[in-house]
Amino acid sequence: MISAPPGGSAGSATAASYVSPSVLVDRLTAAGAAKMHYSTRETVLRAVMGGAILTLGAAFAVTVSTQTGQPLLGAMLFPVGFILLYLLGYDLLTGVFTLLPLALIARRPGAAPTRMLRTWGLVFLGNFAGAFAVALLMAVYFTYGFSSVPSDVGQAIREIGHSRTVGYAEHGGAGMLTLFVRGMLCNWMVSTGVVAAFMSDSMLAKIVGMWMPVMLFFYMGFEHSVVNMFLFPSGLLLGADFTIGDYLIWNEIPTVLGNLVGGLVFVGLPLYFAHRTRRPVGGTATADEAEEGAAAEALAADSPAAGAPAMSAPGAARPAGAVAASAAR
Repeated sequence: MISAPPGGSAGSATAASYVSPSVLVDRLTAAGAAKMHYSTRETVLRAVMGGAILTLGAAFAVTVSTQTGQPLLGAMLFPVGFILLYLLGYDLLTGVFTLLPLALIARRPGAAPTRMLRTWGLVFLGNFAGAFAVALLMAVYFTYGFSSVPSDVGQAIREIGHSRTVGYAEHGGAGMLTLFVRGMLCNWMVSTGVVAAFMSDSMLAKIVGMWMPVMLFFYMGFEHSVVNMFLFPSGLLLGADFTIGDYLIWNEIPTVLGNLVGGLVFVGLPLYFAHRTRRPVGGTATADEAEEGAAAEALAADSPAAGAPAMSAPGAARPAGAVAASAAR
């Protein structure tokens, strides 16, 4: 519940926590530029932790779905990991696929194609390291240190790995197309969740905004490249009947490409071209535009939580340093 600030109303507090689309685009492009300036160590560490927390949430969701027989309940709880990692300022490949190109298009200072590709590569490696670490730990957990057959949850994860590699391969080109489309649809929803973290300065609003689209993607069975970095190595560790080549060709690579296209085409580019701030050639910014630009630029310099979305008191004015870069996805 949002309480009214002194001398104000609850309605004005709610309005103050909402970020208009034009300011939202400024925040997104500034966050994308900021991520290109992180050191290698910072980028990899944020990605490792992001991959690990997300995939722990995936393991939790599969456990709930298997033990209760209610897949919808598992989907409703899966976003726990996603929300936590973004509030902590960590990164996912799906998020940087959307944010970094926007910084390039907006010509943010320091944004360059080489830096974007470097960041994508480091986040991929970091996400995989974090997801694989969780896969190994959960395989130990599901098998009592590989001393017994997998538990029911372990068997469910093993079957996911088989059905979503060999299952696609059985359909040939149609299976590859389906896999790519599921990857696109996934990052349409996941990147919408990333963007939602910038839509408000209220923690509750951020949580709700991230939760809705991520729940949808998980329940619909769309393909998320980082979640799959956990599910398929887990399946192999638990004895699933597919190969590393099956995993790469019939899941991970097409999923990565689908995630890239989906996040950029359905989320990043429409937002940018619909809501970017336009000025006459040679014109100067208005006072409001200057204030909004200063707040967005502060994303790169004054992040209070290593890239996590900043949260201010409801109804309070937002100084330039109050807006922080969110992770993305």
